[in-house]
Amino acid sequence: MLDGRYRVDARIAVGGMATVYRAVDTRLDRLVALKVMHPALAADASFVERFIREAKSVARLSHPNVVGVYDQGAQGAYVYLAMEYVAGCTLRDVLRERGALRPRAALDILEPVLAALGAAHRAGFVHRDMKPENVLIGDDGRVKVADFGLVRAVGSVTSSTGSLLGTVSYLAPEQIQSGTADTRADVYACGVVLYEMLTGAKPHSGDTPAQVLYRHLGEDVPPPSAAVPGLAPELDGLVAAATARDPESRPGDAVALLGRTREARAALGDDQLDAVPPQARTPVAETPAGSEDRTSVIARPLPTAGGTVERTSLLEMPPGGPPPSRPGGRRLPAPRRGVLAAVVAVLLLLGAGAGVWYINSGQFTRVPTVLGQTEAAAKERLAAAGLDVETVRKGFSDAYDRGTVMAVDPDPGQRIRHNGSVTLVVSRGPEIVKVPELEGLKLADARSALREAGLAPGVITREFSDEAAQGTVIGSDPAAGTERRPDSAVALVVSKGAPIDIPDVTGESVEDATSALEDAGLKVRVAPEQVHSPEQAGAVARQSPAEGGRAAGGDTVTLTVSKGPRMVEVPDVTGDSLDDARRELQQAGFEVKVERSFPFLGDTVESQSVEGGERAAEGSTITITTKGL
Repeated sequence: MLDGRYRVDARIAVGGMATVYRAVDTRLDRLVALKVMHPALAADASFVERFIREAKSVARLSHPNVVGVYDQGAQGAYVYLAMEYVAGCTLRDVLRERGALRPRAALDILEPVLAALGAAHRAGFVHRDMKPENVLIGDDGRVKVADFGLVRAVGSVTSSTGSLLGTVSYLAPEQIQSGTADTRADVYACGVVLYEMLTGAKPHSGDTPAQVLYRHLGEDVPPPSAAVPGLAPELDGLVAAATARDPESRPGDAVALLGRTREARAALGDDQLDAVPPQARTPVAETPAGSEDRTSVIARPLPTAGGTVERTSLLEMPPGGPPPSRPGGRRLPAPRRGVLAAVVAVLLLLGAGAGVWYINSGQFTRVPTVLGQTEAAAKERLAAAGLDVETVRKGFSDAYDRGTVMAVDPDPGQRIRHNGSVTLVVSRGPEIVKVPELEGLKLADARSALREAGLAPGVITREFSDEAAQGTVIGSDPAAGTERRPDSAVALVVSKGAPIDIPDVTGESVEDATSALEDAGLKVRVAPEQVHSPEQAGAVARQSPAEGGRAAGGDTVTLTVSKGPRMVEVPDVTGDSLDDARRELQQAGFEVKVERSFPFLGDTVESQSVEGGERAAEGSTITITTKGL
């Protein structure tokens, strides 16, 4: 017994930070999974404090695809979490048994995982340790994500070598470089998990963890189609987007990646979704219920009646009293008296055993699994188990089709008295939301309004507007009032304010140019390098954007300062024809002015304003004079 409440029945799994046990909450009489921290970690008071604080926060995260947290406590050196018990296996078990999955199966697993992560991201949580071991697949087909908040609470521990070795294949480059992680690190890990489901192997391998880390930093995740020829290009694009080495190039969080995943699925045909990858393996026969090889521990079946009878025949009966007499005072023969005594004893034992069984188990049954079934089929199965359906509630769900059961109270597998009532929650399908009115809101407020409405901010474009203040929303795509599915992206158009005509400041001093631009509502940046130009040294040689361009208030104009003109040697062109002289001077970098002597008919250069061999400013004007006749 742990903490006087939880009866530990079996060990399920051992990890780097904790051991997980199957247990029974004796107060509420329900199965739970106990995650007990290793005593070495529990000895750190600051870790325990952070762990408890984070566990309380995660317990408020309610989502059908997140493993629920029921309780937290400590007994001596044992700090524990009591969580929802999911009978089934992990995604790692599935991959180990089946190898690569069909695209439909991979997306069926990925979508509820992203839905769970999306709920966590919007609540301010980052998982930081997404991998197949933390994706649980129940016997009823439900997909749930485990270990929310645990890695965040013990970030200093997970960065150590011992904890890192088990998760290097799913670390984002920024986690390796700086140890920091936001929602995009979970997106990266989901991309790696998707690649592994599609191909049956991790994208980066190596003889040591250091080699794997180096490949995450230096190499892109290859497209799955390189390992599975014929795989749809939409799946390659989905993996590439999620595993981009630059965090800015990935979807912002799991909600955005979920939207892209659904778009990719919608673009695929049934043949593409159900294509069998060559790496797929034929699953072996199912593990017997009593086997201890699987991660989950399945309850063993009760002994058969025949076996029980065979064992009762071995009981040694205690000595009895005087043998009974038959009517008329005749005593039964000794052999017949012994048989009768044995039968009476067996009946007494069976009656006592049946009474104990009925008190403890016989008056109870377990709620059968009806999730995903139609309402009619679920009611029929519950009636066959002797249970009534008390009420039927409706709810929105992206994971369950319209008209199918999305939740049951009590949960499937929970004990309930015979003839008890079960409440069904039937899916109404995906919830449809309307795009809110966003025009006139600041960009940050518009993003918050979209998230509150269940939508995701999309691409941001900016346009000039004479009416709307800079930074406010002037439109959206789709427009306000349009109906969309939850988590759909909405593009926003944001005002750049009234346009500003950029003045010409070339040739002015840096101070005067800066003053003129700032008076126009612009910012000024002076380029560190200077250039030769016809402008005098210290004046503005050029500006970017140039004169006549349009800018928004607060935009930056870059000024390049002149080092003065470059001095160039003037070629001697006296005696040359007019055309040759003009060409030679222009090639040397000068402007040319021609003056003709009366009667203006000559074509030979008689003189030039700057003698040949002297130096003049590049770009300056050289005057040449032709001879008269």
